[in-house]
This record gives sequence, C-alpha cells and structure tokens, in this order.
Amino acid sequence: MFFDEKMETLDRPSMEAIQLERLQRTVKRVYERVPMYRERLDAAGVKPEDIQTLRDLQRIPFTDKADLRDHYPFGMFAVPKKDIVRIHASSGTTGKPTVVGYTRNDMNTWTDCVARLATAVGVTAEDTVQISFGYGLFTGAFGLHQAMEKIGCAVIPMSSGNTEKQIMIMRDFGTTVLVATPSYAIYLGETCRKMGLDPKKDLKLRVGLFGGEATSLKMRKELEDSLGILATDNYGMSELIGPGVSGECVYQCGMHISEDHFIPEIIDPATGEVLPAGSWGELVVTTITKEALPVLRYRTHDITRLIYEPCQCGRTTVRMEKLRGRSDDMLIIRGVNVFPGQIDTVLSRVSEVGPHYEITVTRDGPLDKMELKVELIDGSVLESFSQLESVQKKVRATLRSVLGLDADVKIVEPQTLQRFEGKAKRIKDLRHI
Repeated sequence: MFFDEKMETLDRPSMEAIQLERLQRTVKRVYERVPMYRERLDAAGVKPEDIQTLRDLQRIPFTDKADLRDHYPFGMFAVPKKDIVRIHASSGTTGKPTVVGYTRNDMNTWTDCVARLATAVGVTAEDTVQISFGYGLFTGAFGLHQAMEKIGCAVIPMSSGNTEKQIMIMRDFGTTVLVATPSYAIYLGETCRKMGLDPKKDLKLRVGLFGGEATSLKMRKELEDSLGILATDNYGMSELIGPGVSGECVYQCGMHISEDHFIPEIIDPATGEVLPAGSWGELVVTTITKEALPVLRYRTHDITRLIYEPCQCGRTTVRMEKLRGRSDDMLIIRGVNVFPGQIDTVLSRVSEVGPHYEITVTRDGPLDKMELKVELIDGSVLESFSQLESVQKKVRATLRSVLGLDADVKIVEPQTLQRFEGKAKRIKDLRHI
C-alpha cells in the first residue's frame, strides 16, 4: 500500500531531476534569506547559480546542531515570524535548545511524510493508534499524531508514563497501533504480564511504530514475540522536520527515505569526505522542501549506510540501514572505536541473553576498563555455575570477535536492569569523573 505511489516508485533519473530542481531553489532561498548561510556560502566561494548538478552539493559547507544553538532562537529561519504556525525545540539539557519552526506548507509536508511511513507498514483508517511519546516541545508525539489523523485513524494522545493506565486504555479502547520508544514498549509488555495479562490475547495490538532510539534486531524480536506485533523503525530529528525522514515498510529491510523532500549523503565522520554508495558512515541530510527552516548538509552524527536497490514492496526510494550508533556517542576504549549498535550485534549472537545491557567505562591507572552487564532470558541459568560461566565466556568471546576488546561481563537476572520511558541511556563513561 502506498500513500504517494507516484513519488515512492519513481525511477532514479526522475527522482534526481526533482531533487536537483528543489535543491537549487533551496540554496537560492537560504542565500537570500539566512545571513549565516550567505556568509558560509560566500566563504566557500559558492553562489546559488553554481549548483548545476547534485554532485555540486558537496561544495556546500556542513551545518551542525551548534549552528542552530548559536543563532538561537530564530536566526536560522528563512521566513518572517508571522508565517510560522508551529514552534518546537529540543530539550536543551546542555545549554540552549535548538529551535525549529514550521509554516503551514511545512506542516502539510511533515504530516504527509509521516503518513507515508505509517501507510507503508499497513496503518489504515480502521486503526486505533495510542501515542506513548511525551507531548510538548519534542516533535515525536505531534508528528505522529497529525499524520495518523490524516490517515483517518482514531488517535489516543496518551503521552508517556502512567504505565498501568496505558495498558488499561490500550485494552479498553482496542488499541491496534502503538507509537513509543522501543524501550518503553518492552516495559509496557513486561508490566502487562505483571498485571496478569497476556498482551497477545488480551490486547489487540498489531503494529508498533518505534522511534526516538535505535532498535537492535534482538530488541525487535523481543517486541514482536512479547506483544504479537509487527515492530517497525522510523527515523527523523527535529532539525530536519521531526519524525518522517524515513521509515520501514512491511519487509523491514531498511528505512525508506522520502527523497523528494530530503537528499541523504554518507560521509567519513573524521574527514567529511563523501563515501561511495553502500559504505557505512555518518548520515548527512539536506532538506529541499522546507520553508521555515531549510538546512543544507546537516550532520546528523548517526552511523548508517544507504541501500539503493529497489525494495520488495515496490518502492524505489533509497533506504537507510538500522543505526549502528552516533559518531558523537562513540566510545574509544583502549584505542578501539565502540558504537552502541555493535553491542547489540554481540548480544544478538548469544541466545541466552536478552537485548538489555549497561556499559560502564572506568580507568584503572593508565588503562581503560569496560564492564558489560547483560540480562538473562531464563533466570534458572543462575542456579548452575557451569551454565552461568558458559554464558559469560560466550559473551566475552563474541565481544572479542566483534570488537577486538575484552570486558568484565556480569550476567544478571531477567528484568533487573533499568527500563526507560523515553530514550534508553545504557552507557556510563566515568573516566573523566
């Protein structure tokens, strides 16, 4: 099922022609209306008329989150404030928040982009959607809410928290689609069983639209087995539009990017060099239809790769792989680069443990020390020293195989590690404390 079949199934030359025309218009717009971009482009020796091909995009300097903070609150807007109909912002926990604005056309674009990814996983007007993201300046809840209403769904704006009430509403209202972080969805399932309910029998859930954090394959399996749903990923960030940049289809083989609105690139995070198709690296995105806050070559710091082959679903838009982590969240431990997504890979290869983990990095004299806590699936393993030792050895060996690192591995009982209502925080780097 397609939301916009014409755009979602375009051949590559046709899509690139649309992208070039919209890119040229966007570069001209920001050059004329955003002083920061005019200064950056002039310093790089680039004028709007110099953008003649999509390859010319590489001549444009990068934009980063710091640029939005430096021009707080509205210095990056390309329209007067009277044309802004919605303002969102990041949490701003480390200094000033990044502020994003939307015109009426931007709101329509945003709604359509999210409706596109929801439709791709089978959401229809027959569904009842429970949104368990927090409402507020965060874009996640509102982005999904307005798109679901456009599709024709009945929307329950639950927000996050109050888990037992979430489950009561889910059961009584016949919720069929859950919108949440994957960590919170797992916690919902665990709480449901503690209440004496079987999510597969007592709830009507069939689809989960998860975002806000990366989902490992092991976590996906736990979500699907626990809740009896199709668990799907979607991706976005406020600076680009909010949720709606990309999302999976029913085949779950990469998140389709709405290329008629966003141009993706993959760069080497250290050098900024654009990497060949299929390479893993940092995702950079240029918005080409935004009016209020167009951004050129925005560094997301998310590590992924792009897949250009057409999908089984019939969509021809490029897909991005599950995120491996963030270039700015990367840990360097004894000279080895470690991304959280690599820990997911390790755990997916050990059948006795679940997807939940905690990493603590400390320093013992001049040496880094890493401790990895992981949960068992079956707590009875703790009753057998030989079985427990076998699981520990398996995790350590897999860790060495994947990362080339050794760690102090601690195996803990099921459901003992912290659960999160929002984004999971699984890493503690104590080396500089």
